[in-house]
Parts: sequence; C-alpha cells; structure tokens
Amino acid sequence: MILPIIAYGDPVLRKVGNNISQDYPKLDVLIENMWETMYNASGVGLAAPQIGLPIRLFVIDTTPFSEDEDLSPEEQKALNGFKKVFVNAKIEEETGEEWAFNEGCLSIPDVREDVKRNETIKITYLDENFNEKSDTYSGLLARVIQHEYDHIEGVLFTDKLSSLKKRLIKNRLSNISKGKINVDYRMRFPEVKKAR
Repeated sequence: MILPIIAYGDPVLRKVGNNISQDYPKLDVLIENMWETMYNASGVGLAAPQIGLPIRLFVIDTTPFSEDEDLSPEEQKALNGFKKVFVNAKIEEETGEEWAFNEGCLSIPDVREDVKRNETIKITYLDENFNEKSDTYSGLLARVIQHEYDHIEGVLFTDKLSSLKKRLIKNRLSNISKGKINVDYRMRFPEVKKAR
C-alpha cells in the first residue's frame, strides 16, 4: 500500500526514533509498504518518520544511482542492486574526508542543496529478520545511509546547510509545510487545515 509521505514541518520528522523489537506489529507489512511508497515516489531511501512513525527503521535501494555515468565503474557496481532494510541502526564511526554532494529528500520536494558528509561510515543494525549486522560503507552508499540515518535521529539535510543557504530556502520550506507545492506522489502536509 502506498502511504502518504510526511512533509517538512511535521513534528514527527524532528523526533528521535525508538528502537523496535521483533514483535513490532505487522513489521513485514510495514516494510513492504515502505518499499512501495519509496518506489512510487522515485526515491532511493525512506525512513519510518517520513511515513509518520517515530521508530528506527529505514529502507534503501540505490540501484537508480548505478546508472549515473559520472560515477566510477566500481561505485556503479556497488550501488547496483544494493537493497537493504535497516532496523535499530547506529552509526558507530564516520571517517575520511568530508565531501559535498547535491541531496534532496522526499519530505522536502523541489529543494536540492550540496551537503558535506564524511566519506566512510561503520554502522551496526538489524536486518528485517533481526539478524545483527556490522558493515562499513563508503562513497555514495555511505551518503544515502547517512541521510536516512539522520531521519531516525530527527535531523533533516537542510539542518546541515549554512545559515545563508537556510535563509535562501526559508520561503520554499514554508510553502512545503503549507502544501503549496505540486508533487506527483501522495504527501501529508502539517499546516493544511482539513476542510469540514
């Protein structure tokens, strides 16, 4: 089922997500709905807060990035078919040079800005079957994970921008929260009053 994506300005996007246990109600259905919602919106990642749930869960499929001709063949190969569920994730370490890349977010449509992030991360998490994992990722893979991880920490990519950039996009963010934007996927806007 395709769920509405929560727009910028909703308080759920600012909550630190709670860990979940294996008996979380209908987790398999939730994960399936998240995949469907993400693909419908042409995203490469989706975190539970973006569908209104303040829990530590996100899904990633970087396959669309693998067709980017600006990337090295090694990076394209790493991104192609990378599809994972991250439950109760914790980034243990961020290392390497910071580098800028133009990021966007399904909760903040039509806003794209360069964000600096570390090159490499070490992350521990559970997969959808609650198997413990500890992996190291670099490059664009690390960045997509960092972006979704931020969501379960109540952080948005716009928080990482300079104060000047934040001022420049302030009106656009305000319009998003009021629903004054056209998107081709379902969204829920915090400041749109329901008609009676």
